[in-house]
Amino acid sequence: MGRGRQKAKHTKVARDLKYFSPDTNYTALQQELGGNPRLEEDLEKWADYIVDEVDTDDDELDEPESKTA
Repeated sequence: MGRGRQKAKHTKVARDLKYFSPDTNYTALQQELGGNPRLEEDLEKWADYIVDEVDTDDDELDEPESKTA
């Protein structure tokens, strides 16, 4: 296949993609953007596993002091 035919096919594909407009599902879009009531249900269900603060022990992170004689 020559370069001319290859370029023509790419141009056709690009034009098809440029002017393609699929049907928009506005109901699904509204549900996605409007908030998810299921998220609140999940937060209530899994509230025991949510960690608000991370406990860190500074003692574990400190290096042992070197002993000098």
